[in-house]
Amino acid sequence: MAFDLSSITKGRGKKPPRIIIYGEHGLGKSTFAAGAPSPVFIQTEDGLEAIDTSKFPLCKTYDDVIGWITTLYKEEHEYKTVVLDSVDWLEQLIEKKVTSEYSEQDRGYGKDQVLVSQFMRKALDGLNALRSERGMAVIVTAHCRVRRFDDPAGDSYDRFELKLGKRTNALVQEWADVIGFAAHKVHVVTTEEGFNKKIKRGKDMGRVLNLQRTPAFDAKDRYGMPAEIDLSWDAFSSAFANASAK
Repeated sequence: MAFDLSSITKGRGKKPPRIIIYGEHGLGKSTFAAGAPSPVFIQTEDGLEAIDTSKFPLCKTYDDVIGWITTLYKEEHEYKTVVLDSVDWLEQLIEKKVTSEYSEQDRGYGKDQVLVSQFMRKALDGLNALRSERGMAVIVTAHCRVRRFDDPAGDSYDRFELKLGKRTNALVQEWADVIGFAAHKVHVVTTEEGFNKKIKRGKDMGRVLNLQRTPAFDAKDRYGMPAEIDLSWDAFSSAFANASAK
């Protein structure tokens, strides 16, 4: 490699995105992913029976996951999107591998979480290879949990985050180009019930994908898309195309 200024490039890259979509169970995360171009699912959990999409058999071990990633990398196929469904269940498979293959001494004093993050990185590296060398978009689904956040600059509060260990959470978030928090959009309506009594009721305004981080949840977008879009692949594809054209 020649180390000179002629190596400098300018402009946006053309690689497909690495997307994480997370939220509560049953919101439609897998349906969102199934709408992507020519998807194939690597399943670490059940739940695709009602969705008409291509999928590998349910992975029962971490090595199964790596095996299917390797298959997509080595063999010829027409799939354009790989979907890992879900990353928190993959973490559970990794934890089982670490427990079964490493001694208690090797896992002590937090070293087990270091091992888990190392195996997770290997899986993410495999997905990167599919993106970089096979031109595949990558979608990773995840569940969420509520955790107390101790803000050093203010009051503490609860917020939604990926249902992952601390190390793997940081690793996965750094890896992703987009992290979307899927949720129901709720509009609170206040009504008068008489005798100066006011009742507040929530009205469901539909499902949305939040792409901008707030105190209430983690989110991320490297492309400059709107902070909130409808929870559908068509809406995401349109927002992505518009942002990429800027």
